Amino acid sequence: MRQDHPGRGLTALITGASSGIGAALAARFARGGFNLVLVARRAEPLQALAQALVAEHGIRAWAEPADLAQPEAPAALAARLRRARRRIDVLVNNAGLLEHGPFIDHPAHAHRALIGLNVAGLTEMLAQFVPPMVQRGQGRVLNVASIAAFQPVPQLAVYAATKAYVLSITESMSEELKASGVSFTALCPGITATSMLEQAQQASEALQSRLPDFVVGSADAVADEGYEACLAGEVIRVPGTLNLAAILAGRAAPKWLLRRVSGAVMRRMT
Repeated sequence: MRQDHPGRGLTALITGASSGIGAALAARFARGGFNLVLVARRAEPLQALAQALVAEHGIRAWAEPADLAQPEAPAALAARLRRARRRIDVLVNNAGLLEHGPFIDHPAHAHRALIGLNVAGLTEMLAQFVPPMVQRGQGRVLNVASIAAFQPVPQLAVYAATKAYVLSITESMSEELKASGVSFTALCPGITATSMLEQAQQASEALQSRLPDFVVGSADAVADEGYEACLAGEVIRVPGTLNLAAILAGRAAPKWLLRRVSGAVMRRMT
């Protein structure tokens, strides 16, 4: 493979590809020469992105609309790709939901939907696409987690718990399949300028007014780091010096102190 186009002849499947980090990851993999299978709920943005990336990078790209929160969706997607003989060499699990605010302010079905996509949907995608990679002895998985995976986050309780799951399963599978030829990477970005952040800000005026610009990263920068870490086979990548420093400090602190600091910070923002 050419160094400037390591993905030549390979295909990356990217979920949540219609906007934000997912769209940025799609552009980065396309720039690396990968063909793309783009997955998200909305067909029109996917098709527009696919057409734009084909025109710009000369790759092949297919839009595959699917709601991965539905239990049958990952298996149906995998079956469609098998029928089309589209082998997936890189699986990027980026699709996810976020809800901001006190746990008791959200109905049970909202928690269930978040867990259904962030945990169950991701796990089902792994179950569908990792075994063929292992059989071939080659493949890469990039799971998009969050710095919230490393600590309890009041006001983001369920979201943080789901991202802790993503980080844990990535680390476990990386070790479990160490000799298989398949690598697993958890990308753990901090606060990133995406539509998900905009929705959280709209739900909280305090959150909107108290986020300084220097703590909000760009989706393109996060995608660059995720792409690099995935191809290098790194198990965990935390983009941004500030985010990495926060994680290292948090790991050194006692759990009780970490809970109290997180609670104090989030209370000031609500």
